[in-house]
Amino acid sequence: MRIIINDEYRAIGFETNNLLPYAYRLNSLAVHGVALAITTSVLLTIASQAAAAPEEIQVYEDDMDKPGQFGLDVHNSYVWGRPSPLDYAGEQQPDYRYRITPEFSYGVTPNIELGLYLPLATISHDALDLDGTKVRIKYIAPKPVGRDWYWGVNFEIGAVSKPLDINPWNAELKGIVGWRRGPWDVAFNTNVDFVVSGPQPGSPAVNLATKISYKVADNLALGLESYNGIGTFNRFLSPAGQGHSTFVTADTNFGPWGLNAGVGHGYSGEPDKWIFKFIVTVPIDE
Repeated sequence: MRIIINDEYRAIGFETNNLLPYAYRLNSLAVHGVALAITTSVLLTIASQAAAAPEEIQVYEDDMDKPGQFGLDVHNSYVWGRPSPLDYAGEQQPDYRYRITPEFSYGVTPNIELGLYLPLATISHDALDLDGTKVRIKYIAPKPVGRDWYWGVNFEIGAVSKPLDINPWNAELKGIVGWRRGPWDVAFNTNVDFVVSGPQPGSPAVNLATKISYKVADNLALGLESYNGIGTFNRFLSPAGQGHSTFVTADTNFGPWGLNAGVGHGYSGEPDKWIFKFIVTVPIDE
C-alpha cells in the first residue's frame, strides 16, 4: 500500500488498487479461520468424550515462517497414567486430562520468528479450563549452502494459572542444534526453565529433548523423541522425579496441512504412564 500526498492541498490519500492484495489476504485468513474453528470444535468434542502433559511436547528444529507469513500449530496431548501426589494444594492433576494449545507464529526476518500460545487450555470431566498465555521469540542462525547442521535459540515467557503452576510467571531458554542429511533428521534441545515471579522460585531446571527420524516415504518420516529432566542448577544430574518419556512418532502432511503424532511412555517411576500427542499445522496464510 502506498500513501499519496497532494502538495497543493496537503491532502493524504491511498491508492485503492494496491489494497486488493491485502483484501485478498484478509479474506484467505478468514476462510482458514473458519476451518480452524471447525477443527477446534472437533478436537474439543473428542476431548470431552475422552477426558495433561506439558502444553507443548515438541523438539524445536530450524523450521521458520517466511518473513511476513503467519503460522499456526495446534498442540494436543492426553495423559493416561495413575494419580500422583500433588506438590501443592490446588494443583491440577495431569492424568486423564486433555490439553489443547494453539500456537500462532509470525516470521519477522528469515532468521527470527515470533510466537504466541493463546490460550493454554485443559479439558477434564466435561469442563474447559483456560490456564494462561505465553509468548516466544525464536532465532535460527544463517546456514551456508551445503551445510547439514544448524543452531539457534528460543526464549519464551508467560503467565499461567495456579492449578497449572504455583508460580504464575515462568520463562524458558532453549538451545537448538540439528542435523539433516538425506532421509535422516536429528535435533537436540537443551531447555533451562526458571521462575520469573512466584511464591516458590527455586533453582532453574534443566531438561533435554532429542529427536531422531528417518524419511520412509515422500511425505512420511518415522522416529523417536525423548524428553528428560536432569535436575536443577543446585541439584544437577539428579533426574529422579524430573519427568522422563520417550515417544514413537510419525511426521506427515496432507496437502498444506501438517501432522506430528506420537505415543509416549513415561519411565523411571513417573506417574505419566502413557502420553498421546499430536501437533496439527494449520495453513492459515497460504
